[in-house]
Amino acid sequence: MNYSETAHDDERGATQAVQESGEESAPLLGRRGNTENGGTSSALKFVLMCGFNSFVADWVYEGSRSILGPYLLLLGADALAISVISGFGEFLGYALRLISGRSADRTGLYWPITIAGYILQMAAVPLLSLARSWQVAGLLIILERVGKATRSPPLKAMLSHAAKSMGFGWAFGIHEAMDQIGALFGPLFVALLLKVKHENYQFTFAMLAAPAAVMLLGVAVARLVYPHPENLESQSPGQDTDKLPRVFWIYLLASSLVGAGFADFPVMAYKFRRTGDLSDEFVPVVYAISMAVAGTGSLAFGRLFDRFGLNLLALLTLVAAAYAPLVFLGRGHVLGIIGSCFWGLGTGVHESIIPAAVAPMVGPGRRASAYGLFTAIYGVSWFLGSTVIGLLFNRWMPAVVIFSVGLQLAAIPLIVYADRLISQSQTSTGAEEEPFLEPSDI
Repeated sequence: MNYSETAHDDERGATQAVQESGEESAPLLGRRGNTENGGTSSALKFVLMCGFNSFVADWVYEGSRSILGPYLLLLGADALAISVISGFGEFLGYALRLISGRSADRTGLYWPITIAGYILQMAAVPLLSLARSWQVAGLLIILERVGKATRSPPLKAMLSHAAKSMGFGWAFGIHEAMDQIGALFGPLFVALLLKVKHENYQFTFAMLAAPAAVMLLGVAVARLVYPHPENLESQSPGQDTDKLPRVFWIYLLASSLVGAGFADFPVMAYKFRRTGDLSDEFVPVVYAISMAVAGTGSLAFGRLFDRFGLNLLALLTLVAAAYAPLVFLGRGHVLGIIGSCFWGLGTGVHESIIPAAVAPMVGPGRRASAYGLFTAIYGVSWFLGSTVIGLLFNRWMPAVVIFSVGLQLAAIPLIVYADRLISQSQTSTGAEEEPFLEPSDI
């Protein structure tokens, strides 16, 4: 099935046929919308502006996060305090997306909520330079996560308007690739500052105020140039509804299984160190290679997603699952590097294709809520899965592989089924789209 068709008449006819049958359908996945309100070139400019802002934002907060552990230790925090701060911050970073997403959809204040989140996030990082106790630093670390939770759903919703005309996979792929570049260079920048200033953490955090200011200026410019990004998308009749379609819930379940089965890189790095597969100095290099694979994959597979849809995601999920046996059962640096590359490929898929597929499933007026719900459940699933992997790691290594690969393989039939539902919607065969939960339960 070609996901990049532009036959607007066919789309309108399909929508009308489903409406006449009295059944509710998800928006057609992968079709590029009418560009009469902005055009593909205008949409691309908006995506690039958002991508630049994400590049600088990741430079700031990923750079800071690379040294938070040692900084908290320097301020007197113990391992328990560091774990609680990190865990609680990540929990809020996902859970609060439910609130920010719904708030954006209900009020229509997509830009103000996004800007407020960015301000909180970009202010919290440089203020760490003024912290004189681990408690104050911990509060700022948590506030940075709250800022990301605040701006993420409305930002994705605005990005989806531009993605409609240029291809959802391509738009989200470009955005994620630029995001990953910032995540790569931020820690390197911080490491350079620490080396030059002889591990002066206060100076390093203070210097991050400069790129943070650039980032906020970039957001202000984007707001001035594109005050109404929703105009980049032409809405089809019957596209908005108070209900999230059935395919969304099936896809959410599948994505949660994929997330739960995916290990965090620190666990992999710990394994490399314990077995001696990679030296301490080489682990950051392997991580950088993985991020490069993730960024490249975001671009390439995002483009292919617009043509092949969720079937591509099913295939890539199968391929990326190979990271687990290579990393956790393999021995030697060669298998460690190859496994990390597969892990990086999976990371790129998670950050580009998985969120890109959400947008066309849901009408424009519900996308921020959908993204808030989706990322919250996806993040909690990843956290719970990582916890299980950590418990299994210390007991029986093959169990880690069975758990990781098993969950990802279990997701594939659900992804294929979701693609079939979308195909039925596009061909007006009358697939039911009743959600598993009522809107009042969301």
